[in-house]
Amino acid sequence: MQSAWREYTKNRAWKPDLTSANRPKSENPMTSATDWERPFLDKTAVIGIVGMGYVGMPLALAAWSAGYRVVGFDVDPEKVAAIKAGKSYIKHIAGKDVADAVANGRLDATADFSEVAKVHAVIICVPTPLTSHREPDLSYVEKTTEAIAPHLRKGHLIVLESTTWPGTTDEIMKPILERGGMKSGKDFFLAFSPEREDPGNPVHSTKSIPKVVGGDDPTALKLAQAFYGSVVTSTVAVSSTRTAEAVKLTENIFRAVNIALVNELKVVYDAMGIDVWEVIEAAKTKPFGFMPFYPGPGLGGHCIPIDPFYLTWKAREFDISTRFIELAGEINTSMPHYVVDRIARELDARFGRGLRGAKILISGIAYKKNVEDIRESPAFKLIELLEGRGATTDFYDPHVPKIPKTREHPHVTGRPCIAWSEDMLKKYDAILIATDHDGVDYAAMARCAPLVIDTRNACARAGVAGDNVVKA
Repeated sequence: MQSAWREYTKNRAWKPDLTSANRPKSENPMTSATDWERPFLDKTAVIGIVGMGYVGMPLALAAWSAGYRVVGFDVDPEKVAAIKAGKSYIKHIAGKDVADAVANGRLDATADFSEVAKVHAVIICVPTPLTSHREPDLSYVEKTTEAIAPHLRKGHLIVLESTTWPGTTDEIMKPILERGGMKSGKDFFLAFSPEREDPGNPVHSTKSIPKVVGGDDPTALKLAQAFYGSVVTSTVAVSSTRTAEAVKLTENIFRAVNIALVNELKVVYDAMGIDVWEVIEAAKTKPFGFMPFYPGPGLGGHCIPIDPFYLTWKAREFDISTRFIELAGEINTSMPHYVVDRIARELDARFGRGLRGAKILISGIAYKKNVEDIRESPAFKLIELLEGRGATTDFYDPHVPKIPKTREHPHVTGRPCIAWSEDMLKKYDAILIATDHDGVDYAAMARCAPLVIDTRNACARAGVAGDNVVKA
């Protein structure tokens, strides 16, 4: 693949200075927005994507499918090696798609950031987690920007897709990129376009989801729209990078607040003997004024548990308290405690015993159904709480053969998924359904386990009921 890449750049008479890579026939340097835009219009632009994970890989394949040559940058040598071998390491991305992209020579991967000098656009798709004090951790964005800066060339389009607080693109990234003397809006172009990936969604893919785009200047906006407009169904231009950053936070805060609402309703209605899922199913028949959200054992994924706190942190700079957002966070983070307390109460009421010494099987370690993604999964908090109260836990997840290494939960790294069998199910005092994967035999659970705690309404949706099945 390296030889194919060298041959391509040789045949294209590739030069590090992008002003000459696609210079007009007049040989005049490119100076107008139209000149900078041309490589994106005729698909001669090479697209660099930093961070080949759940956001970067789908975007790379979408750009390749649109006709671009794509270079994936990642510090993980295993990801780079897998891409070069034409293999997918993300379950919902078909290996054939990666293999086809690599085979025709238009997808490559590297950990060498000097290759940034050979691309027209750099799209940054790196994590933006929280610190242990629930403050923004922009170390991945900063390190990536610092790695790009020495290789910045005239005409480069730099786009951040990572979710962050309003102002990150121009307050954090731009000063780093301008240290070498180049200026945003004159020598290079800076934009923000929030990722909108939903791993495993069978309806909406990267190509079909509109892209919000905000530029640091009008030319940056035009170039970003030219690129994304050729890859996805449509683009939505906003007035600035800060506005685009705020759009992403608003989308995820909307979800976090509404999930907190139904989580609180779950607790209230349970005390009244009312099934919150039945209430929601009936309420959503109203054709206006209501949108269904569903309760659970806690928030998971890289977005909803994290993104709202980026805004609460930034709001403090303006002496503003985001009480509504913070209250939603408190409710959502309390859900694992509520679920564990419910298990303890049920064990005591039914069998006269507590959690100490109990054997609990957690069904579903991934943060959402039908994917292998474990990021911020509430299952880890459930394990911590259950084992902290003296229980022993195992897990079953058809998508996760063993728990991979995580920063937050190193003590469970490598823990294997149990082998499914009805005899095995009978060995547990309770089964806790934390993730409602399709294809799991919930009827067998209800038949074999003395107690099933269902946090996702999975049994009811599968037509399974019984005195030993408890919604929580």
